[in-house]
Amino acid sequence: MPAIEHSVGEWGLIAGNGDFPFLVLEGARSRGIEMAVIAIREEASPALEQAAKRLHWISLGELGRGIDLLHREGVKRAVMAGQVKHNKIFSSIRPDWRLAKLLFSLPSKNTNSLIGAVARVLGDEGIELVDSTRFLGTLLPAEGVLTRRAPDVSEAADIQYGREVARQIAGLDLGQTVVIRDRACVAIEAMEGTDETIERAARIAGGQRLVVVKVSKPRQDMRFDVPVVGAKTVEVMRRSNAAALAIDAYRTLLFDRDDLIRAADDAGIAIEAFAPAHVAPEED
Repeated sequence: MPAIEHSVGEWGLIAGNGDFPFLVLEGARSRGIEMAVIAIREEASPALEQAAKRLHWISLGELGRGIDLLHREGVKRAVMAGQVKHNKIFSSIRPDWRLAKLLFSLPSKNTNSLIGAVARVLGDEGIELVDSTRFLGTLLPAEGVLTRRAPDVSEAADIQYGREVARQIAGLDLGQTVVIRDRACVAIEAMEGTDETIERAARIAGGQRLVVVKVSKPRQDMRFDVPVVGAKTVEVMRRSNAAALAIDAYRTLLFDRDDLIRAADDAGIAIEAFAPAHVAPEED
């Protein structure tokens, strides 16, 4: 039995889209923790209503209300889980005064800058934003080949090249995924996300075999924007004739890991985890 850490009243979850928030809730419950959930209306699943015992909905621009609700729930430590699509910054959301002030103060509006600033605001309010993988350690793979098939010689060469390119774009906080064909970069992720990047690469490559490389950022802050791969990505790879996937060990979450690996094996896709080529994140 895992050790019980804290119970009702101290932990909160800020929930975006996808399965990530559900997995965090489940992992926390296994340690005797019942989280208060602040769900982002434009992103989070309505099914969270059934999964969480204490849930509040806020709109994406309501930073002040979100903080007030965390205080009302007695939250001292919070986890941010689930994607909030970065392009929502350019949508029609109406920021409250707290978010408007934060946005105005930022020299750039990339992911690290924006969410890092939100983390600092939470910290100033006495709410510590903690590692988003805190309750999901078993979903972080170690180094090595994860599937029955290892990358072949050609795929391994594309992976080596792709990891060099991906580290550069991740260092610029542009994206974390590149798609490679014969040591040439076919597509680079921007705001659209991994799956749409793979689909775009497939259209460009016209059915040729592809390799997908996804990395963590240099000095990756594990509190937010941690690389994630799920079963949907494997299905997109299968449809796009992407034959191999390289990820960073210890820094990439594999959702539904057993099903994901099984689906990759069935599709003949090789998945390999590599040691991250950078150091631990800086302290705030």
